[in-house]
Amino acid sequence: MSLDSFVTLGRSALRVSPLTLGTMTFGEDWGWGTDAEHSVEILAEYLDRGGNSIDTANIYTNGHSEKIIGDYFAGQPSKRDRVVFGTKFFASLHPGDPNGGGAGRKSMIHQLEASLRRLQTDYVDIYWLHNWDKFAPIEETLRALDDLVRSGKIRYIGLSDLPAWKTAEASVLSHFRGWTPVIALQLEYSLLERTIEGEHVPMAEALDMAIMPWSPLKNGFLSGKYRRSAAMPADASRSMITGAPSEADYDVIDVLHQVAEDVGASPAAVALAWLRTKPAVTSILIGARRKEQFVENLAALEVALGEEHIARLDAISKPTLNFPAHVLETGTPMLGYGGTRINGVQTTLWPMLAQSTARY
Repeated sequence: MSLDSFVTLGRSALRVSPLTLGTMTFGEDWGWGTDAEHSVEILAEYLDRGGNSIDTANIYTNGHSEKIIGDYFAGQPSKRDRVVFGTKFFASLHPGDPNGGGAGRKSMIHQLEASLRRLQTDYVDIYWLHNWDKFAPIEETLRALDDLVRSGKIRYIGLSDLPAWKTAEASVLSHFRGWTPVIALQLEYSLLERTIEGEHVPMAEALDMAIMPWSPLKNGFLSGKYRRSAAMPADASRSMITGAPSEADYDVIDVLHQVAEDVGASPAAVALAWLRTKPAVTSILIGARRKEQFVENLAALEVALGEEHIARLDAISKPTLNFPAHVLETGTPMLGYGGTRINGVQTTLWPMLAQSTARY
């Protein structure tokens, strides 16, 4: 597989690369990013290899990420329509202004206009709600997004980091009102963060929405730099934010290194290749502060994990999910299906019914 092995994003005709370039590190405004020159090198490398999907946000390095991208394409305007720009709104860049951020109509329009100015484009392909705004009615947000689609300033709609129940509400509301549908979700997902498998993943499958995982290497913990037997990499600026792996994390990291050695790939490539096998995952967000790191991550497209390796990684990283996940997995099949085989799945019989039938 390569970056130009395009996939459609959810229930849409939008074609994107299987790996999306994440640009949260573009710009040094937060003290640990990549300067403009080297950011452009990563961007050019991605495009040269056939990639077409670029993700940013208004808040990334205080808007500098969007500006770096905009400056690059302003010098090569013919490339603009051949790439998929995604940016996010919600974060306020205006302290003290109650309408500077969030998901209300006034703030959304202001945030989009500012992003378009920094990106130096007339439209963005995917406009993502970055977080849930508890103070904004979801119908106001969705209707405003639909208006922006109709105006031609955005093409598609995505949601990031919303609870599953709110996402489902948004999807159903858009459907019955005839508004532009939600086609994709950005959610944290990795070998070290799998709890979305309880609610978000089955919801996305049922509603035909793509999942675009962020932090697929869990703050670098799965990059190969961390080993239980080695000192933690020195990176004071990032470690203040990310912390260090726990002992449970190292249990997963140990197996990841073992599988990487078995298949002859880097731990980062294996972690990304594992994620590509998961339901509803369409395009994975990857980013790096150095071009070398970025190229190493692209190698994930060449890794084909066998069933045994996937099973080992699945088992060591199996999450504890919220109620009612365990009931649905164990109790429900025993209670409802009578030990029969349905859609290729053999169910078991509830022990208390094994020797009896209905008597009343």
